[in-house]
Amino acid sequence: MTVLAIGDIGVLNGMFHVGDEAMFDAAERELRRRGLAVVGVSSATAESTARYGIPTVARLGFVGLDRPAARERARLLVDAASGTRALPAGDDAHAVLAALDDATGVLHTGGGNLATRWPVHIYERTTLTAMAAARGIPVVFSGQTFGPDLDEEDEGLLREALATAALVGVREPTTEALVRSWGTDVRAEVDDASFLDDLLGTDAAAPADAPGVLVSLSGWYAGRDRDEVERGIAQIVDDAAAIVGGPVVFHAHFGPDDPAAPPAGDGLVHERVRAAMATPSVVVPTGDTASSVALARSARLLISSRYHPVVFAAPAGVPVLALAADAYTSVKLGGALGHWGQGAPADLGDPASARVRLREIVAEPDAVRAEAAARHSAHRARTNLWWDDVADVLGG
Repeated sequence: MTVLAIGDIGVLNGMFHVGDEAMFDAAERELRRRGLAVVGVSSATAESTARYGIPTVARLGFVGLDRPAARERARLLVDAASGTRALPAGDDAHAVLAALDDATGVLHTGGGNLATRWPVHIYERTTLTAMAAARGIPVVFSGQTFGPDLDEEDEGLLREALATAALVGVREPTTEALVRSWGTDVRAEVDDASFLDDLLGTDAAAPADAPGVLVSLSGWYAGRDRDEVERGIAQIVDDAAAIVGGPVVFHAHFGPDDPAAPPAGDGLVHERVRAAMATPSVVVPTGDTASSVALARSARLLISSRYHPVVFAAPAGVPVLALAADAYTSVKLGGALGHWGQGAPADLGDPASARVRLREIVAEPDAVRAEAAARHSAHRARTNLWWDDVADVLGG
């Protein structure tokens, strides 16, 4: 029983994306616990095979294509899966077709950023779904966010794909309402990586020096002035340190996989914010998924515009000040917070309001922890049931 699982995995140019890898990692572990083997679809097959200890195949070839070329490639791949056309010799998708020959199911792991701003993911995920349908192979979508920005073509592609899926799992109420409006049955769950600490076991050991304030930022400001935004964030972190205490730790969720490498990705954002702060701070390199999970769960306060630090921290009852840049990030961050009884994200562009929200969040840390603890068993039970059902569907 082999499942072909697609996720946004694979270290390219030395850059590791914690959240994308975490969702795939959790899904692979959940399926393995239930006796299913996984073949992964990766941007860097050798790296992912070494990381997860599983076979991997290359992506479907949509990266860099404009929409007309992507439409034509999608038609070619579906025809190849159904046997009505042959792929050119040397096409990387031959490996996907071979994996489908042996697969009892196809799993779309969490994420994929299935919105119009990233059409490559929409073409990749919907085309693989159609290829599986051409072979009579069941498909499951797990832990997804769809939209909120979708043009007519992309919405049509997703609606068609989900209509053929055996199970659809989403991770926030906004996405649940959207998918239900398409007439598709859907299950709302927490993010796939919410219980990765359980799956990792001792690999997710707490750091020796836990953060007072943990900060994890992205460089997406939705067109706002970069310097103004980062000065505002620096003031927020200074306030947080004065209230909560230190140490103040910056941890990039998109950064070099080599701890000795110079700052890159989110790390560059962090360096600019640190330079604007009055409070001393330290940097914990990006490292790996296990260390990121442990770090987030050990903090006394998380300040984040990244999604997966919130996913890791909130189930442990860590108070979170989430900073949303736009509707898309607000949907995701609000969903992650809401599952664990924490309030809505603050507006990245309104630091004064965010500083007020900060004081509200840190005023009752015991209540935040108690609410997360009260919800934990039910969420874990629902997650276990979800993966039991996924394994039943995909196990052939």
